[in-house]
Formats: sequence, C-alpha cells, structure tokens
Amino acid sequence: MKITVGKDVYHFDSYVRLEDLSKNYEGVFYAALVNNRLRELTYRVSYDATVEFLDYSFYDSTRIYATSMRYLVCMAFRRVYPDMQIKFSNSIAMGIYGRGIKRDISKDMLREVVKEMIRIIENDYPITRRQLSIKEAVYYYQKMGFKDKVSTLKYRTERVNVYECYGYRNYMYGYMVPSTRYLKEFEMHHLENGFLIQYPRREEKGEIPEFADSPKFFDILQEAESFAADHNADMIYKINELVENGGAEEFVYQCEERHNNQLQRLAEDIISRKNIRLIAIAGPSSSGKTTFSKRLGITLNDLGAHPISISIDNYYLHPDKAPLDEFGKPDLEHIESLDIELFNQNILDLINGKEVRLPVFDFTSKERIFQDPIQIANDTPIIIEGIHALNDQLSEMIPKEKKYKIYISPFAQINIDNNTPINLTDLRLLRRIVRDLQFRNTSAERTLAMWPSVRRGEYKWIYPHLENSDFIFNSELTYEFSVLKRYAKNALEQIQSESEYFVTANRLLKFIKYFDEIDSDYVPHNSLLREFIGGSIFEH
Repeated sequence: MKITVGKDVYHFDSYVRLEDLSKNYEGVFYAALVNNRLRELTYRVSYDATVEFLDYSFYDSTRIYATSMRYLVCMAFRRVYPDMQIKFSNSIAMGIYGRGIKRDISKDMLREVVKEMIRIIENDYPITRRQLSIKEAVYYYQKMGFKDKVSTLKYRTERVNVYECYGYRNYMYGYMVPSTRYLKEFEMHHLENGFLIQYPRREEKGEIPEFADSPKFFDILQEAESFAADHNADMIYKINELVENGGAEEFVYQCEERHNNQLQRLAEDIISRKNIRLIAIAGPSSSGKTTFSKRLGITLNDLGAHPISISIDNYYLHPDKAPLDEFGKPDLEHIESLDIELFNQNILDLINGKEVRLPVFDFTSKERIFQDPIQIANDTPIIIEGIHALNDQLSEMIPKEKKYKIYISPFAQINIDNNTPINLTDLRLLRRIVRDLQFRNTSAERTLAMWPSVRRGEYKWIYPHLENSDFIFNSELTYEFSVLKRYAKNALEQIQSESEYFVTANRLLKFIKYFDEIDSDYVPHNSLLREFIGGSIFEH
C-alpha cells in the first residue's frame, strides 16, 4: 500500500491511521483529504492514496473544530447540570451563541462548566464514532429527553452516526476531532443569559478573534429566532411537517409578509428623519441587495418620497489606477479602486440642487463616459448600494445627518436540532450557486472556486461597518431552503468526485436533502428570492 503526502511517499503492509501519519509533520491538523475525500483523523487508510492534512487555514478544519466545541460544551453541561439542555444559535461576534432551554445560564453556572471543559480537555479523552440503527438512536435520545433529535431521525434512513466520549453520546451532524486535547483553544463569554464561545478562526490565521459585542446583530438574530419559533419553523423537521400537512403556500406568504413589514418600518423611519438625502445599502454577497433596493424605492414612493438610484459601479477607476492585491493584480474590491473624490462631489452637488453629469463605466473599454446633466429636487433621496456603501470614506463629504445606512443579509435561525444550527454562510452560498447558474452561466464548481475570495472581501470591507448601520434588514425567507433545494441539488450534482470542490459540494448536498421541497410557483414574483431562482418582475 502506497501513501503519498506532498513529496513524501510511504509504504505500509496494512492500514495506517491518519492521526498517526500526521505526527510526521509540524503543525496542528484537524482532518485530511484522502483521494480528495474529507476524512477524520481517526480514519484508517488501507489502500493506495494521496493524503493532504488540513490545518486551521482550511475552512473544513474550522467547521470541524466548531462542531467538536459544541459537542464538548454539551458534554460538560451534561456532567455538571444533568437536566440542562442547550440550544445553539447562529454565530455572532465570530463565535457560537448558546443558551439553556427553559432555564437561563448564570455566570456562576458558566464558570463551573468551563472548569469541567478544561478538565475534559486535559484528560484527552478519545472521541469515537460509531453507527446505530435508527431504532437504537431513537431509544437512546428518548431516554436522554432529546425530543428534537428523535423528530429529526425520521428524515434519516437505516443508520445514524453518533460520537462517544467519556460516557457521553451525541451527534452534531458533522465530523469531529479525534480526542478532547485538540480543543484547548477557546474563550467563553457570558452573554444575554446564555454564552458565546469563541475558537480559532481561519479568517484570523488560526487565532481566536478579539471579542466585540454586537448588540444590533444579536437583536436581529433574536427576532429571527422568535419569528421561526412562533411559526413552528425553527427546526427542519417542523418546516417539513408544514409542507407535508399542506401548509406550504400559507407559510410562504407569512415569510413574505415579514419582508413587507420590515420594508414598511424601514421606509417610515427614513421618512421620519427629515434631512435624509443619501440612503446607503451594503451587505455580503447574495444578500438580495438588488431586489431590496428596488422594493425600498417603491415603498418610499408610496409614502411620498421619490428616490433615485445611482450605481457605485460607475465610479470605478481604470484597473491600472487600482491598488494591487497580495498577488500584484488590481484589487477591484479595494475602496480606492473607486473615484471617491468624483463620487463625493457628484452626490454633494446633487443634494445642493446643482446639475450633474453622472458617469457610466464601460466594462469593455474600462473607461467612463458621462451622461446628460440631471438635477433633483431638494427633498429627493439618493439610493446607493455596494460593498463600500456603509464606509464613511466613500461619502466623507456628505454630512452624517443626511445619511441613512442599511445593512442587509439573511439571518436564518433554523436548526437541524437544538445542538446543530444551520450555517448562515451556507444559505448565501446556495443562493449564489443557484443565481450564478441561472443568470451568469457559471457552474457551481466555478462559484465555489470564487467563494473564498468573496468571503475575504466581506470580512475586510463590509463586516467592520455593520454596527454603524441605522437599520439591519434580515433578507432571509424561512421557507427558501425548501425552494432552493431543487435548483441547488441539480447544480451541485454536476461536480465530479475528482474536483477539489467536491468535498464542499457533497456537504451541501447532504444538508439540503433534509428539506422537503416547496414548489417555486408559490413564490411571489416581487419576492427577493426571485433574484436567485428567476421570474422576478425586476429582472428587466
């Protein structure tokens, strides 16, 4: 048997455990690719293979670490407070938020749990995967009082994985580290009667990010969770039950009405601030900014305001004048790739009632041409949207009291079970995969290849300005996974096993298969979701 690791070649008479093989190399590894398939370090290779060990710099390692941390937290709570059940929600402040079900968690309680976590880590207990039949798993989870896990199991077939460690058994729907010693890097913060656990992040080069309180972010997540819970849709199995019981159409309309209500509140707030002249909209990729901007304009029109929209894209400099990235190529995501001075002067002149000749950027010639002069009324708001819209550097000449900043992103608060929240980023990634294939003739594989670069730009240029926004619009539609499933499944299944993006595609496929489908005919034609699946009244 021949194993190849980089330039090294090993020969073994029998199997080799990946964790044992990894000891030949410096660094901390959390998983490995074996012939381009993601494997845990406990995996035994018994065939010819090419192996690549994954450290903190790989997204899959971050995910495995986070999954293992959730397991460790639940295990420690179970040992210290046996009757306490934990629900994890989507991440805030680059961490995982958790709280007790039917019971708040005090600082003293959290302190005792952290002590137990440290003790478990120091004892380096092995974490072992085993398979149970569905019947065995149901019996175990019923005995433990995990009704959420029992309900989810009916969407599994034949067998289910569980992990055992020091007498504790649970499954977090993801791969795990081999033993508890791998989890020594973490910080725990008491937060809103619950806790926030932080861990090393890929985006921070393997360091734990500095804790920064995000009250606006936390509030919007709480609102999202309340909506999902109130509509019996905070778990995948509950959404599936809605579909199975014939409630899909009504559920779609309830989610859409939530968007309508948000838009109305937002427009009324803008109108109430008499001096607002610049409405700036920013959010990460596939947040639905285009449809949102148009619907906001319509809502403002209904309230008597008559906004115009100006595209920031028309203020690009020629690529030769853009800053260079780490590879020596023009960095078109950098704010200084825009003509900031011209943009400021144009907006200021329009606000002051002057005639302005706005530019149009020709993406073929990479040059700007100028349109006929326009002039607007002294109460006309200007809508802009783009990656830098919330950055004050872009609009530094515009008085603060005349600006209204909107952050938009989908904040889903749906869980597989109490211990396993759905990743917010996966929702945007699925949206983008579907949209790119529908409208840009871009394969899912190509979209996955671009995604790391997209994420780096978001962390650098968008997220730092979130808390400075005046309004956060949650563009998530709780039913949308059930609609996106058919489109995304077809796109992801085209990625072959030899592709370097197969691991991610396979993970996403396994995830979306949990959802029952909802017919896209139920989706209104002015819905933000239509921006991704097609059929929007705003397409032309």
